[in-house]
Formats: sequence, structure tokens, C-alpha cells
Amino acid sequence: MKLNPVHTGRRAIPFVSAPILLMLALTIFAQHASAQTQPEDTKPADHKPDAGTYQTLYLTGVAEQHDANDIVTDLRNILPMAKIYYVESRNAISIRGSAGDIQLAQKILSDIDRPRKTYRLTYSITETDGGKQLGTQKVALIVVDSGGKTTLKQGSRVPIVTGTSEAGTAAQNSQVQYIDIGLDIEASVDATADGVRLHSKVAQSSVAEDKSSVGALDPAIRQTFLEGIATLVQGKPQLLGSLDIPGTTRHEEVEVVSELVP
Repeated sequence: MKLNPVHTGRRAIPFVSAPILLMLALTIFAQHASAQTQPEDTKPADHKPDAGTYQTLYLTGVAEQHDANDIVTDLRNILPMAKIYYVESRNAISIRGSAGDIQLAQKILSDIDRPRKTYRLTYSITETDGGKQLGTQKVALIVVDSGGKTTLKQGSRVPIVTGTSEAGTAAQNSQVQYIDIGLDIEASVDATADGVRLHSKVAQSSVAEDKSSVGALDPAIRQTFLEGIATLVQGKPQLLGSLDIPGTTRHEEVEVVSELVP
């Protein structure tokens, strides 16, 4: 489109027709309106927090409630942002958290949700007299690792008169208490990197031929007692201790061997 100049006294001024002025005005107005409709800030939409994923994890190797409570405490400490609950009636753990939380919880359970190891402990109590072996008594116990305890009592119950009472002219009534006589063994084990740590108590008692000096009817009790901690190697006998039997020339040695029960 050609503009014809308009000559004045000093210099030429281009002549702009009315249609061109109208087109320029409309163009400027459209650009201004477009600028007004643009948002001042292009803020991203608010991000809604992820509600997380829910999963039920069943315990397969844990049977005791206190073991399950330890596992739940472990998960809550490691995954503080997740919601974790123990369902005792189903022996299961309900967890709600991120996908990463649930994946890590599954990894933790695969490491610690395992059945406890079971051991067979065979005690051998050998009695000698003057270097001559009189006999060996063997006792086998099944003990569960980490907190399990097994107790064996073998023998008799001996009555002891602890008192008498009189009611007018009636005959005296004796008050009797019974005590256990024989062999008493208590054992618990904990698995270690070197083997098995055994905590055991071995007590053996018997009624002596001599009478008690306290009461004519009270028997004299003879007792030997051995308590200690030892580290056992699987399949290898371990001597726990030896002792003399009071009032006799006899001698006893207590030995134990540990075997893992498959």
C-alpha cells in the first residue's frame, strides 16, 4: 500500500488514509486485550499428597506375640512416615505408606520373620568312685533359640513335717510340705556366630542316710548344684563342670553336646 506525501511549507508528511488508521488501531487493541487475558503468574496446580498404598503382610516364622511386637517396633522405627498396625488374631501386619515404604517393609520381614532354631541338648552325668566309673545318666532336652527355656525334673517328692497343731484333746495334726528329690535341669540357648551360648542349671539331690538334727521325722537332704554359661560347638561334647558328692567318695562330671534339629 502506497502512502502519498502531503507537502507543507517546510517538509513532506506522509498521508495515511482512514482505513489504514482503523486497521492499526484494531491491531493495537487486540494485542492489548491479549496481554490483559494472560495470567500474571503461571503457578502449577496444588499437588495433593499421596494417600499411599495399603498392604497386609502375614508373619510366617513368628509364633509368639512378643516377637511380633518386636518386629512391629522395628518397622515403625525404620518407617516413621508409614502407618503400621499388628493384628494379633491374624498374626499379620497392616501397613499403609508409599510404595517404597511397603517394599522396604517386605525386605525387612524377609530378613527377620524366620522361625527360631531348635537344638537338642544331651546331658551326660557320669559318676565315679575312686577313679572307677559307676555309671552314666543321659538326659536329652529340646530347646528353642533366643528366649526359649526348657526344664526337666526327674525324681520323687519327699514329705517334710513343718509343724503340728493341737485342737483340745484331739490328736496332733501334722503340717506337711513336699520337696522334689532327684535330677533338675534348666537350659536356655542363644545362637552366636561362634556356636551356641548355653545357660544351664543342673541340680541333683537325694535323701541321706543320716537323720536331720532339727526334727526326728525330717530327712537330711544331700544336694549338688551346678550353674554356668558355656559356648557350644555343634556336635562337640563340652564339659560343664565336675564336683564331689558331699558325704561320699563319689565324683560327678556333667557334660553336654548340642545338635541342631532340622
